[in-house]
Amino acid sequence: MNMHNRFVRWVAMPLAAAAALATATLVTAREPFTKEEIKAMDEKLTASAKRGYDMWYGARADMSSNGLACANCHPDGAATNPQTFPKYMPQTDKVMAFRDMVNWCIENPQVGKALDASSPDMVALESYSYYLHRGVPIDTGLQTRQTAGPTPKNARGLAVKGTGIGFDK
Repeated sequence: MNMHNRFVRWVAMPLAAAAALATATLVTAREPFTKEEIKAMDEKLTASAKRGYDMWYGARADMSSNGLACANCHPDGAATNPQTFPKYMPQTDKVMAFRDMVNWCIENPQVGKALDASSPDMVALESYSYYLHRGVPIDTGLQTRQTAGPTPKNARGLAVKGTGIGFDK
């Protein structure tokens, strides 16, 4: 191997790679989000959570073939406790992510068609449930007892009316 090839292999190529990485880092680095950007992001999250609310209460007929909606068992997200997932679920004998549990509920109690795990509709259901549970502390054993839905201070931003079912009065 001649001296030129050694120089290229051991010095020039690593320097070129470092320069490319530094340039990419400079191009992608930015200041924190502006108030306008944060507002736009929050509006998109709230819109997703509102879509999730509609679906939770039965807006997608293909999620059920027996008339049940998520809200029949979980009014205002009661006993969903998304902040505790992933966790072991006795009904499946495995550790599950929240979205897998949502699909289990759609396919079993609701006898409906499971959602694509990465679909906007699944994200909307997750957005709604997680949005309601923001700031709710994780309590070991929540899955073994029925828990009330989150308090209104954790559900700000969504106009939610009680259904009169269970804890949702």
